[in-house]
Amino acid sequence: MKTTIDIPDHELKDAIRFTKAKTKRDAIVGAVADFNRRMRMSELTKYAGTCADLITPQELQAARRQG
Repeated sequence: MKTTIDIPDHELKDAIRFTKAKTKRDAIVGAVADFNRRMRMSELTKYAGTCADLITPQELQAARRQG
């Protein structure tokens, strides 16, 4: 999709530097893809729960010592 946007120069330069992109387009596509990946991961954490049945690191060490 083609679109025209005004991106502050310093932000675009940082995006190019951080993504190690060769072109402005590559930097923007990389930044948007990274943002989307982070948001998807953030949404997945809503479904993560806790499990009372997991053992603690101390319990694991004790079990290893017992053999």
